[in-house]
Amino acid sequence: MSKKLKAIPKFKSEAEERRFWETHDTTEYFDSARTVRVRFPNLKPSTRSISLRLPLSLLDAIRIEANKRDVPYQSLIKVWLSERLKQQAPRIKSEGY
Repeated sequence: MSKKLKAIPKFKSEAEERRFWETHDTTEYFDSARTVRVRFPNLKPSTRSISLRLPLSLLDAIRIEANKRDVPYQSLIKVWLSERLKQQAPRIKSEGY
């Protein structure tokens, strides 16, 4: 026998819906036995700009290497950092990099 689920209210805004779900238990509104795992493969990971100070000689060397590969130097830095992180911590998932 399955329990009776509550109806999900209509929300005027995303902010109102967010406040609602912050204070209500989803198990009263959804049947967990009927959930389906989904993937969103085309979503880009969230990013944040950072300021990074590098010695000029290192930055020049990175730019030269990026130029040889015909890629922006910032992209090359991200690839190298991601590769190094995978080497150091193989358990860390880095999908999207």
